[in-house]
Amino acid sequence: MFKKQALDNYLDLLKLILPEFLIDHFDLVKNTKNGEVMHLYFEERNTPPKEQTSRVLIAHGFHKEVTIQDFPLRGNTVYLHVKRRRWLD
Repeated sequence: MFKKQALDNYLDLLKLILPEFLIDHFDLVKNTKNGEVMHLYFEERNTPPKEQTSRVLIAHGFHKEVTIQDFPLRGNTVYLHVKRRRWLD
């Protein structure tokens, strides 16, 4: 119970800092901090897009990871590493 509540609080905080779309559709799978550089790693959830509900889609691995430099947080350079799922029809 405590872990679930802590995770919900953590997600609420992330929604204030990061785009809501990123939090709603991706899972934070890893984070690292090396000096003043922070890396956040996201993977798309295994949920087909709502626009494609009429089609049968199967998750088939990931596309190449994209790295985005985000706004600095408290003097730290922030990089978002995003992996989108590859879908087969």
